Amino acid sequence: MTDLSHIRNFSIIAHIDHGKSTLADRMIQLCGGLTDREMHEQVLDNMELERERGITIKAQTVRLEYKARDGETYHLNLMDTPGHVDFSYEVSRSLAACEGALLVVDASQGVEAQTLANAYLAIDADLELVPVLNKVDLPAAEPDRIRQQIEDVIGLDASEAVMISAKTGLGVDEVLESIVTKMPPPEGDADSDLQALLVDSWYDPYLGVVALMRVKHGTLKKGQKIRMMSTGIAYTIDRVGVFTPARTETGALGPGEIGFITAQIKTVADCNVGDTITDDRKPAAEPLPGFKPSVPVVFSSLFPADTAEYEDLREALGRLHLNDASFEFEAESSAALGMGFRCGFLGLLHMEIIQQRLEREFDLEIIATAPSVVYHITLTDGEELVLHNPSDYPDVTRIETIHEPWIKASIMVPDEYLGAVLQLCTERRGEQIELTYVGGRAMAVYWLPLNEVVFDFYDRLKSISRGYASFDYELDGYREGNLVKVDILVNSEVVDALSMVVHRDQAEGRGRHLCTRLKDLVPRQLFKVALQAAIGGKVIARETVGAMRKDVTSKCYGGDITRKRKLLEKQKKGKKKMRQYGNVEIPQSAFIQALRMGDE
Repeated sequence: MTDLSHIRNFSIIAHIDHGKSTLADRMIQLCGGLTDREMHEQVLDNMELERERGITIKAQTVRLEYKARDGETYHLNLMDTPGHVDFSYEVSRSLAACEGALLVVDASQGVEAQTLANAYLAIDADLELVPVLNKVDLPAAEPDRIRQQIEDVIGLDASEAVMISAKTGLGVDEVLESIVTKMPPPEGDADSDLQALLVDSWYDPYLGVVALMRVKHGTLKKGQKIRMMSTGIAYTIDRVGVFTPARTETGALGPGEIGFITAQIKTVADCNVGDTITDDRKPAAEPLPGFKPSVPVVFSSLFPADTAEYEDLREALGRLHLNDASFEFEAESSAALGMGFRCGFLGLLHMEIIQQRLEREFDLEIIATAPSVVYHITLTDGEELVLHNPSDYPDVTRIETIHEPWIKASIMVPDEYLGAVLQLCTERRGEQIELTYVGGRAMAVYWLPLNEVVFDFYDRLKSISRGYASFDYELDGYREGNLVKVDILVNSEVVDALSMVVHRDQAEGRGRHLCTRLKDLVPRQLFKVALQAAIGGKVIARETVGAMRKDVTSKCYGGDITRKRKLLEKQKKGKKKMRQYGNVEIPQSAFIQALRMGDE
């Protein structure tokens, strides 16, 4: 068992692309966690998508042994966390298992929106923050200005911030030394009842569920019978170990240590992240304070392109849910697209990652409906509904009020792009809270409706600021809104997959946009087909797909015109009859195209 004073548990937090994973690589190399032959870039980002996009999606942990300048050997438990706002849930989970955090700031770009958000998460969790200035070897680096910026914006003393270049390895030994000297060791009692926090869990095809634990008190041993405090289910531990980053069995974990266990747990649903694990024979009196479960904010329906793959999709979603507890799904059916699933995500990037993983890892072709958010509806009889799917929208006459989710968004942007950013926020029904200047950059704080952000806000923000703006948000409750449901009708029949809830002022534009697009996608019939966008019974936009025409007069050459006219009249009557009873067969590909192009 390691002496508590020789353990340090810490996370690396930063904005996207400020060098968290690269710094983790250098630390692993310096502490001899991997040989030079085994080493590769972003060694902790082991998912193919993470490597390809150059982002961290899952927080990873690794235990390193560091021989400090005082001659003692320390065990450092490092957690590399994601930087994207969609995965801030992963960050808060990792921080709950640590006593300190390295706040990495790019010495050329300075404090960004996520730097601020993650620093506040760490301060709320009462962690010791050590500021680190990365990329000081770049020609554009301004360490003195950025130090001052950290003090002005975050209120953190940065006079002793460590100057490093994670890419070249410059100053990384100073970082390790400051972890040992500035961060507090964990507290815990090896002799008291076992209390261990379940930080993360994922599914391994060979071992079953692997659970990542942070032991607070007591000891976890191989062969021990443990109990989950939230469900009361007991398991016997098969393996206990740590990641160095390779999986290494240790046989036991003492207080203050972070490691993994396997115990023949079949599904991750049995492992509630944030749960407390205790000894089955001698349970602890009360569980540890866990962390709030993640709440999905964006919903979208996923359907298999080939209906025969429905069961495969169910299995794939189940397996993704095993490795990502923040993703939820339930079965639903649509008249246009058949059987599928309504899925909840933490944000648009999270949704995109899940879709790509389904296509790559499970080789499925899927159709996703336009993303929507959760609405709270109060009916005239006082009943309250929670609406996840626009197609379940109740009759307009029964609705008293609709409340939509709003967010508090912080946008940091260089001065020259500020005007365009403020205009974009105003277009999206934003309300300005404050506007401050810090070191040549503006920070705008706005209240914005979430359904405006979900559509294409982030892309627009990046394009008008040439990629310089950074954006972070948190949910800020529900407000009443003037919202309507826009239905798309093809030949007077509603297509449920294309329904959407939008603000009344934008309903007409959105409806016209979709009708125009569908006009090119719906195949022509032998009769005219009306494409309409409607709010309740009121049509707000219409396009017509022209009829194909058979030349019935081709066999009449010369002769009397009345003969031709008679044939044309007969055709006209036939078409009228067809129009009444005719069914417009729309290929699935048309819906897929309409939904895919909705991203533009």
